[in-house]
Amino acid sequence: MTSRIPRDSRLRLVRPRPLAAAPSAVNQRRPRRAAPRPPEGTPAPAELARMARSGLADAARIAHWADAALGPGGDGATDDGKATLSEATARRAADHLGLTAAQVRADWDTARLAGLVEVHGDSARPGWRLRAWDRDDSAVLRGWVALFDAWSLAHPEPEGREAAAVAEVVSAMPQVLSFLQLSAGPVPVEQLLDLLEQRVTELRTERCEIPYGPQPEPTEEPEAADPQDAPLAPLLDWALHALASVGALTYGDGQATLTPLGSWAVWVKLEQICVAAQSPAGNIEVAADEMLRGCAQLRPNAARAEYRAWLAARPVGSAVTELIAAARGDDALLRGLAFEALRVVGAPAEPDVRSVADEPTLRPYALLWLAEHDGIDPEDAHEVLTREEATWLWVDTAAAVADHGEAPMLVRHLESALQPTVPQLLDEVRAVGHPRTVQVLVALAAAHPDPALAKAVRRAAFQVHTGG
Repeated sequence: MTSRIPRDSRLRLVRPRPLAAAPSAVNQRRPRRAAPRPPEGTPAPAELARMARSGLADAARIAHWADAALGPGGDGATDDGKATLSEATARRAADHLGLTAAQVRADWDTARLAGLVEVHGDSARPGWRLRAWDRDDSAVLRGWVALFDAWSLAHPEPEGREAAAVAEVVSAMPQVLSFLQLSAGPVPVEQLLDLLEQRVTELRTERCEIPYGPQPEPTEEPEAADPQDAPLAPLLDWALHALASVGALTYGDGQATLTPLGSWAVWVKLEQICVAAQSPAGNIEVAADEMLRGCAQLRPNAARAEYRAWLAARPVGSAVTELIAAARGDDALLRGLAFEALRVVGAPAEPDVRSVADEPTLRPYALLWLAEHDGIDPEDAHEVLTREEATWLWVDTAAAVADHGEAPMLVRHLESALQPTVPQLLDEVRAVGHPRTVQVLVALAAAHPDPALAKAVRRAAFQVHTGG
């Protein structure tokens, strides 16, 4: 028998979003970490944004040109599906902007890495940061940090170098950058090279690549070059030139110095590591689905803090892949929470979210995410869904409530349906073909206190079950 007395539930529905993180059963207040302050001497955010705008002025110029000349989704911008500017478009931009085709290509690549343009196959469109470029300092700084994160793609790597050796240097450079940031001044390249060699040795040791014990006798056959034998000085020179090309440091006269932007960006990265180390609920080391299950017991603000900590502890690309994989699972609660976590990711998740918008299971969630990402008010985002998509989402949310919530909450979920009457709702629920339709209707019939309505819901469940 179901109680008719409303009770607090650990689950909470927020419309139009399908399912929000649930409040904790016990209201425990945790001491808040004081807002971190950047190192003394760091320019104000407005000044940092001015520096970033200056450094990315050429990239913003080509992005604005593409927006005006190519139009929305301008076909023909790329010719290989890999974001390479087509010959015709490069020549057209060069003629219009008074540049060479090579300069146009370089600026295009920078704009793409900074998120000023987004390329999808053979079409390009302005990125969200370009829309906010002149008015939003935070968008400008995020764009510059995205370029900073992609420094190894911004400058061609030395030819003839082993890919494994290049990857080791890329993995070791955060420690080199941290040393530069702590030094707060010029550092001789010889000192950076010593540090790089130490860090690369540590990485190889962690992978057990340092040989131990007796080694086999050398053979007369020539062996492939061992990346451990490759000198690191040329690769350090490449890395410093690449970081200088994005404006993170200055490099010359045998020494390197972080720019104010570079010093600030390294500090931001170090702070992210600190946030990850202070994960409120201790979920940073677990897989996405387990993290989301843990967040189901948290209030929305605490859950978002947990998402941020979990995301800070891993590369954005792999984190987004994990979250989408969790959303594809059978648990509807995790599906809703996964897209809440993707909202915390923001713009970097947009291509992946867009790519799953045609999957029936994820489509309503993806369309809501994209609508909010494009600036539509969350209260109005549900208007992008068709009637069928909204009904499918209603069933999916009901499945989450049935699995993880309480009976009164499932009854209240009826109020969020688009259909004005229960018979109309039942007809449309049967038509959308959600795989959990029968279970949801059975649970709703068992929970509803109105015998007549419960009977109608049970009849609908039976008809779906028997195909009638």
